[in-house]
Amino acid sequence: MDIRVTQTPFDPGAESNAFIARGAAAGAAVTFTGLVRSLPDDPILTLTLDCYPELAINQLTALATTATERFHLADVTIIHRYGRMLPGEPIVQVMTLSAHRQPAFDAAQLIMDHLKTDAPFWKKEQTARGEHWVEAKSDDDQAKARWE
Repeated sequence: MDIRVTQTPFDPGAESNAFIARGAAAGAAVTFTGLVRSLPDDPILTLTLDCYPELAINQLTALATTATERFHLADVTIIHRYGRMLPGEPIVQVMTLSAHRQPAFDAAQLIMDHLKTDAPFWKKEQTARGEHWVEAKSDDDQAKARWE
């Protein structure tokens, strides 16, 4: 298990390759990479994520442990950035390894659905209109609820 909360940019391809190399006995690897997106009608200039790194690491570790136990994962990695980011940059990467594909997919989805609602990260977007904090979305709560 590898849990990182960092201000340092990461290379999703290199991270994925290193993760897969550790799982020679696994039959499935799933990788999800979340990116800073910018919409054409209201372009995002920057995204700033605030967090308490120690608390975030503890919560992400607990989440990875839950997913590992529930889906019998061989390995899991969660990398989450904080600080100032630009459109197109990776924010988060979740990788799961298991004997079969469905548990790897399900574990990655469970992690992301809980991460979006439970992890202590706060988003602030900078657009041409100014800065604003991003509100929680009910869709994220509904996605999380399906795992309970």
